[in-house]
Amino acid sequence: MDIEKIKKSIKKKFFYTHHSIKKLSEKDISVDELRNAIESGEIIQEFPRDKYGPCSLIFGFTNRQRPIHAIVSYSEPAWVIMAYEPQIEEWINFRERKQK
Repeated sequence: MDIEKIKKSIKKKFFYTHHSIKKLSEKDISVDELRNAIESGEIIQEFPRDKYGPCSLIFGFTNRQRPIHAIVSYSEPAWVIMAYEPQIEEWINFRERKQK
């Protein structure tokens, strides 16, 4: 997947799954924070056969330097499947999941 295409789509218009809306609310992540994180982000994992279509796990920071992970399905428009604030205890530099 191409991060630039995802960023371009997110700037225009995007949709949320019911699950992502619930997670955003639970984690107190605003739409602006989510958009900032995706626009500054990088793809750290790809899911080419997801039920929502090809999607990517994107890691980025908000304007206030809050780390955010977002799973985004690239289509026109993009769909945010899930978003959350990763816990440092579970990730190496928020980019690689630690082995258990």
